[in-house]
Amino acid sequence: MKTSFYTDKELKKLGLKSYGKNVLISKKTSIYGAENIVIGDNVRIDDFCILSGNIKIGSNIHIAAYCALYGKYIIILRDYSGISARVIIYSATDDFSGMLMAGPTIPSKFTNVTGGPVVLNKFVLVGAGSIIMPNIVLEEGVAVGAMSFVNKNLNAWSINAGIPVRFIKKRNNNILKLEQRLGKINNEQ
Repeated sequence: MKTSFYTDKELKKLGLKSYGKNVLISKKTSIYGAENIVIGDNVRIDDFCILSGNIKIGSNIHIAAYCALYGKYIIILRDYSGISARVIIYSATDDFSGMLMAGPTIPSKFTNVTGGPVVLNKFVLVGAGSIIMPNIVLEEGVAVGAMSFVNKNLNAWSINAGIPVRFIKKRNNNILKLEQRLGKINNEQ
């Protein structure tokens, strides 16, 4: 049976730092710096995604089509987080002031690339078309609405949206009970 996802044998050839069980990565995904990418169990990465740099993906995560993760200063997706189509996560950015030049073709002494880690904690969901800037932490249970520009840290169990992102309302944390039930089911098997 032909599939658009890499087989386990093909995944080994990608040179990922490590990956778990039940990992589905589209053959149409572009991977740069595979030796710096860690992937947990039960992960699916759909068509036309870009994974570049230092990236740690937990377990039970879906990355929808056309997403880009630029992990110069590390991107961490913790368990049960997910990103919808066309989300872009940057852990670094160029200096746009005009004092220095920008871009990967310019020697570093003429640029000022800055940034920091981006962390999506457990149960974080990011809506389609959103952009997350460098040095950002989305606490447990954060939901980001579609087409949002995330330029600040977001508090746990909150729903946020907009350009720039702003708090909308609290999010229900019933997911924590479901996680416990799921764990019991998995332990019984």
